[in-house]
Amino acid sequence: MKSVILSIAMVGAFVANQAQAADAKAAEALAQKSGCLACHSIQNKVVGPAYKDVAAKYKSDKGAEAKLVAKVKAGGSGVWGPVPMPANSQVKDEDIKTIVQWILSI
Repeated sequence: MKSVILSIAMVGAFVANQAQAADAKAAEALAQKSGCLACHSIQNKVVGPAYKDVAAKYKSDKGAEAKLVAKVKAGGSGVWGPVPMPANSQVKDEDIKTIVQWILSI
């Protein structure tokens, strides 16, 4: 009985991981479509910071999602250096939220 429960739990975990991977790929594709990856990458600084560095910086910040959504929408400068990030008012709010959630999950 324990092995059946363990097997069910393992299948559930596998399915959940596959769903997360699919969501991450969809969010990355959305970032590409929205122009984010012209200045950012996941692992390395390009013009803007690497997304892994953004995730690390805001890891303990409970209000990070709202701050970053606002920053992406309005643009800004000074947090990661002298190069300003342009406003992204052309990107839908729900798309920005999806991208920011993905970045924070890295």
